[in-house]
This record gives sequence, structure tokens and C-alpha cells, in this order.
Amino acid sequence: MDINKAYELITQKLITWLHNLIRLLPNILLAAIILVLGFYVAKWLKKIAASLIKRVSDNSSLNNLFVSIVYIFFIGVTLFTVLSVLHLDTAVTSVLAGAGILGLALAFAFQDIAANFISGIFISFRRPVHIGDIVKIKDYMGKVEEINLRDTVIRTFQGQMVIIPNKDVFQSPIENFTLLGKRRVDLTIGVSYGDDLDKVETITLAAVRDITGLCSEEQVTLFYKEFGDSSINFVLRLWVSSTSQPDFLRVGSEAIKRIKKAYDENDIMIPFPIRTLDFGIKGGVPLDDVKLNGETK
Repeated sequence: MDINKAYELITQKLITWLHNLIRLLPNILLAAIILVLGFYVAKWLKKIAASLIKRVSDNSSLNNLFVSIVYIFFIGVTLFTVLSVLHLDTAVTSVLAGAGILGLALAFAFQDIAANFISGIFISFRRPVHIGDIVKIKDYMGKVEEINLRDTVIRTFQGQMVIIPNKDVFQSPIENFTLLGKRRVDLTIGVSYGDDLDKVETITLAAVRDITGLCSEEQVTLFYKEFGDSSINFVLRLWVSSTSQPDFLRVGSEAIKRIKKAYDENDIMIPFPIRTLDFGIKGGVPLDDVKLNGETK
């Protein structure tokens, strides 16, 4: 190729680019202004969003997520507007299409993570549990240590840390022993068929009525519920004014010791399992008539 001809082609191309640049100068200037204002407004909206979300949520992880979403969304709108001003519509369309395909692929690849993440957001708004609550979720009972956007951490009463995915927390029944501010101890006890039940009730209630830690707003109740194999069984219900596990166990233990002592002092028997062999029932033979080996009547 002739050097002069090549020089003319390059010069013509540069002149064309220069003309296009001069023609786009107003658009470039406008795009720069929109970009600067966009970043400024995004920061302002970030502060407004942070102050608003703090009024409805005290979860720092959720608050930071919400603020970041607002900030990134407005920055994205600003960038797409700048591209449109520069007549880069094709680039805008490609970016949107790529973002949609990428988002769909990520949704399928990380659906469990997304489910836990979304469940964490709902938990943060509904707030069925709080840090420090004593709860039972599925087969795990203990104290809530952390509530994150992906999982909830429980310290069991045996000292283990259990990490439960938020999807399981959101979809499972939750027993919260802290919401009422008190807990109930249920003791199932059996007494002999030969004891006076009215006397048993009076002595039992008197034995546990003044235990330290009982809730003053609730009465101690006793209900007979069944005829057992060797005893008449009843349930004793005591409300503890504290929700902590040590107080709950202490009241139950103290109640058992007092009841045992009161029964010993008043000759009330808590029977051992008893089996009665009756050879004289209908169709059977009385024991007196049973011949032992080597005996003749």
C-alpha cells in the first residue's frame, strides 16, 4: 500500500473521530454533570435510607443491606442514564441482557442461599425471636446467640453452638419460652391407692407454695388425671417468675425435695410399680388348689 494513501486514510479517520467528538461534546458535558450529581444524590439517599431503616429495624446486617441496595440501585440508574445520553443504547441493552442472564444463573446456582437470605430478611422484620431468648426450634432448645441474614445461632443448654439455616427457622414452629416472661414447671406424681386424695392435695400445695422464685401472679395448681397401674397420678403446675434455665430447674428440684419430705412426714406413699398375681379369677385356679411338684393333696 502507498504510504501517502495510508496516511490520508488515517488522517481522514482521525478527522472523523474529532468531528464526532466535537459533536458529542454537549452530550459528554451533560453526561459528566449527570454522573457527578448522581453520585452526590446517591450518597444523600444512602444517609436518608439509613436513618429511616433504623426506625423500624435494629438489625445492623439488615440495615446495611437495605442501605447498600438503595445506593447501588441509584448508582445503576445514573450509569444507565449517562450511557443513554452518550447514545450508547446498544451497550445499555447488552448490559441489561447480561445482568438478567447472570441473575437467572445465580438464582439457580444459589437457590438455597437465596432462600436463607430472604428468610433472614423476613425474620428481621417479623422478629419472632430476639437475641437472648430461650427457644426451641425443631429438635434444638437453647439461648439465641446471633441472628444473621443467613442463619440463626443457638447455644444449647449442654453448651453446644447450633447454627440453624434461616429457611428452617422461618418454616418451622418456634417455641419461645421468653415472650411471657415466666415459665411453667409440670411435675407428674403418683400416690398410693390407699391415700386420702384430699389430704394429698392439701399437703402437696402447702409444701410448694412458698418456694422462692414462684410467680406471684399465678397460682400453684394440682389436677388428678389418671388411675395408673400402681398409683393415682396427678400433675402439679408451678409458674416460675424467671425464664432462665437455672431458675427453672432450681424450682423444679426444690419442689421435688419438699414434696418428698412432706409425704414422708405425713405417711403418704409414692408407690413402686406393683404387679398382682391372682390365681382365683374366673377360669383360673385358686393358689391353694395348685399342686406343687412332688406334693399330693
